[in-house]
Amino acid sequence: MAQRNPSCTGATYGDDVSRSHVLEVAGREVTITNPDKLIFAAGGHTKLDLVRYYVAVGDGALRGVTGRPMVLKRFVKGIDEEAFFQKRAPSKRPDWIEVATLRYRSGLTADEVVVRDAAGLVFVVNLGCIDLNQHPVLAEDLEHPDELRSDLDPEPGVDWKQIVDVALVAKEVLEDHGLTAWPKTSGSRGFHVYTRIDPLWS
Repeated sequence: MAQRNPSCTGATYGDDVSRSHVLEVAGREVTITNPDKLIFAAGGHTKLDLVRYYVAVGDGALRGVTGRPMVLKRFVKGIDEEAFFQKRAPSKRPDWIEVATLRYRSGLTADEVVVRDAAGLVFVVNLGCIDLNQHPVLAEDLEHPDELRSDLDPEPGVDWKQIVDVALVAKEVLEDHGLTAWPKTSGSRGFHVYTRIDPLWS
């Protein structure tokens, strides 16, 4: 990851700010708008810190999201403020950002971001994405999911330990059926259990 012009102006994507930072990632230049914005205020961690973290763990993150359309969960004011969900890719985006058109039951469509490399990962982090929310389908085959997901959220009377216990039981049940399950925190309030499956069903 190379950096250029840490105080350059005229940002192209993301927030409308006068200060930006250009990084070279995966052979592409990615503009980081407002790099000094506090994302984790309690620890003093900025947007640029978060970008650098994602570059450092990029190989692992990309194994989960590469080639999958993504809903953007944007914490534009940092982790302490409510995020909003954005299905559609920003109209102002680099020409190398891929999109896939998803059709919903309502009849509406949305061109959603598809990350293919570390530069794409940095692009969505710059938009305020702290956790990543990719669909369980690949852009090449939107009709046939290749992931089974169990979503476990706490409710009144259900504490966190119970959620974790259920996630581990779900993992055991799936493994009893010959499937490899991966429990993980959801990035919000609950737990997800991810299982890769053959894309045979719509």
